[in-house]
Amino acid sequence: MSYTQAVILGLVQGLTEFLPVSSSGHLILVPHVFGWPDQGLAFDAAIHLGTLGALLAYFRVELMELVTGALERRFAVLLAAASIPALAIGFVANKWIEAHLRSPLLIAATTAFWALVMWWADRRAVATRAAGGDPRDRGDDPIARVAWTQGLAVGCAQTLALIPGTSRSGITITTGLLAGLDRATAARFSFMLGIPVTGAAGAYKMLQLLRGGVPADTGPLLVAVLAAFISGWFAVWFLVNYLKRRSLLPFVIYRLILAAIIVLVILRG
Repeated sequence: MSYTQAVILGLVQGLTEFLPVSSSGHLILVPHVFGWPDQGLAFDAAIHLGTLGALLAYFRVELMELVTGALERRFAVLLAAASIPALAIGFVANKWIEAHLRSPLLIAATTAFWALVMWWADRRAVATRAAGGDPRDRGDDPIARVAWTQGLAVGCAQTLALIPGTSRSGITITTGLLAGLDRATAARFSFMLGIPVTGAAGAYKMLQLLRGGVPADTGPLLVAVLAAFISGWFAVWFLVNYLKRRSLLPFVIYRLILAAIIVLVILRG
């Protein structure tokens, strides 16, 4: 893999991993547009390290509060419990999903279908209570008040993200909205819930990679990690702040356009 390819794929993956637009669809289009071969397992492992680092960096305050007890222990238990469905199903069905659910046409269909569900959920969204700024700045953090029913619903919905084209952030934010969370809180809970899953996925892929030996040319991999970290952190920061006052409609439209482009790419061979 060249450095240019590593930078571009790292930036694209870091952004689309957290914006509700489906990273799977983009990773099909980008190599196709540039005529690149499949990036392979090493790249996937590196990307997960970068995106995990972005989540840990952005939510460092909340994570420290969980450790010190400043943020309710109940919330830490809720995060752990809500992570179990996706971790369990991912462990059992990961190989089957990779073998049977990677069709570009399926990805186009799921990208479009969940865009429409997101649009419906967004129309029913509770108006944000963060109009005066980030609630963390006021010591009144609504994420600590996410109910068990809301958190577990989002956690169960996260399993659907194992189907390519669904978008993990998209399905979890959508479910959070349907469960009664405001947009910004739904996004923040979605991203914090992604820490255990992203960490587990990265560890699993790294173990697979290391079994085959460490690649001799690690330069592009390190560049991909850095690119994914930077773009991933920016994507989380942007979406959380964007959703304080705005809707998900632009992402809905973008997903529908992306699905149409994937279908056109398929039809043109």
